[in-house]
Parts: sequence; structure tokens; C-alpha cells
Amino acid sequence: MSSTWRDIQVADGSFKAYVAQPSGTPKGGVVVIQEIFGVNEGIRGKADWLASEGYLAIAPDLFWRLEPGVQLTDKSEAEWAKAFDLMKRFDGGKGVGDIQATLTFARQAFGLKKVGAMGYCLGGLLAYLSGCNTDSDASVGYYGVSIEQQLAGAANAKHPVMLHIAGKDQFVPPAAQEQIKAGLSGNPLFTVHVYPEQDHAFTRVGGAHYDADAAKVADARTVAFFNQHLAS
Repeated sequence: MSSTWRDIQVADGSFKAYVAQPSGTPKGGVVVIQEIFGVNEGIRGKADWLASEGYLAIAPDLFWRLEPGVQLTDKSEAEWAKAFDLMKRFDGGKGVGDIQATLTFARQAFGLKKVGAMGYCLGGLLAYLSGCNTDSDASVGYYGVSIEQQLAGAANAKHPVMLHIAGKDQFVPPAAQEQIKAGLSGNPLFTVHVYPEQDHAFTRVGGAHYDADAAKVADARTVAFFNQHLAS
């Protein structure tokens, strides 16, 4: 595996993206969508993991309009405060546009036939929105926030979407989870997995709610999903 940073041009500027490449020919590509902490070590690690599974993974810096190069951790109150401030000021519509630009870049720059998307927390919401509003070939959202407010968009989806929901998610209460499950139940493109005993960010290595066993199950489902829908 190898990694580098690339620049992606859009109409109002450019942003950097972390690229992790497998040692052999990629099975396909995956846009890895950040949490509220930026393209930090944890998100780069997720990209590296996908590269180890045979995918070219590319993680765009979606906070670039607010502050390029944000790399926060979840280890201090000051970093949490900054992360929440960035999330509040973040324009999700422009973020989805940047994800589309990254999908297009991955196909053109690396000659990939199929490229999907995968995200966590804020990125979980953006992965869902990407499944509804971009040409992502397959999208996976981990513990996405506020999806229940965006269910109408599911009718626009043209490719498969998988969601991982933490049953005890402090940011997605039970009523919201029921809305999501009910709102997507009739759409064959959507698959929803619930992890009843898990809290938000249960796959964030080193995080307060990390659960290795649950993360292993969720990640295995993600890889199988991408192997089915992205692998050439």
C-alpha cells in the first residue's frame, strides 16, 4: 500500500484529499468521508484499511472552505468545541458537491470504473446524502446524524446504500432511529443494520465507545457490500 495527497479542483477553488492505494490493481474506489474532526489520523486509517482490502480510498478535506487541513482528535474539550463549531458552520450542500467532485476525480485520475462512498458521523449523513444525490456506485454510512430529517431524498437514490446504526447512539435517539428504519423500509436499495448495544462512533479506534467486536462485524459487512457492488 502507498499513500499521498492530491489536489482536487472545483469551481470556487481547490482542496486536498488523502489517497491510499492498494499494492495491486484496485478493485474499485471509495471516497472516505470525514467526521467532524477533519481528515485526521483516524480517517486516514480508515482509508488505509480499505486499501488493504484492495480499494483505492480517497478522503477529501471537506472543511477546506472554513479552515484547510483540519486534523483534530476527540481527546480534549477544546478540540471537541472546535469540531462542533466547524460542523455548525459547514455547508452540507457544498460538501456533497465536493464529494461528487472527488468521485469524478477518482474515476478520471485513476481510471476506476466504479467508485463508492463511505463516511462516519457527519460523514455518515453525507454518505447517505451522496447515495441520494451523487453518482456514487455504492454508499455506506456509519452512525450518521440527522438522516431522519433527509428521508425524502431516498426516493432519488439510484445505487445501493447501507447504513450502520448504533442502537444507543447519544446523537441519534430511538425515535429518530425508528423514523429512519420506517422511512427506508420500502426501498430495496437501502440496507439498515442496527447494533443494539453500541453508542455513537463504535468503530472509532481509540474512542470512548470503540467496540472491536461490533466494529469487526460492521466492517465485514461494508467490505462484502463493496465487493458486491464496486469490485470489477
